[in-house]
Amino acid sequence: MIFQAFFLFISGAEIVFILFIVLLVFGADKVPEIARGLGKGMRQIKDATNDIKSEITKSAEQHGVDIDITKDVRSEIDKVKDDVDEITGPIKRRF
Repeated sequence: MIFQAFFLFISGAEIVFILFIVLLVFGADKVPEIARGLGKGMRQIKDATNDIKSEITKSAEQHGVDIDITKDVRSEIDKVKDDVDEITGPIKRRF
């Protein structure tokens, strides 16, 4: 199986070309600083989203809202699996 990384439908060659242009525009000494700044920015966004999630969870718990939807989803998945097993039971073959 071949795995390909797609980021916004950009192929590997296009990513290399973009990195080459960035290297030409900013220079080799500025690229690590830019990457470090992007990393810090992404970390701040991740922390902010985690804070928002925790605030929503706390607020829902305080108001008695059930936030655990996995129980419902899991029970529905189990029902579908049982239905499929019931239908395909006589069709299955042993190899």
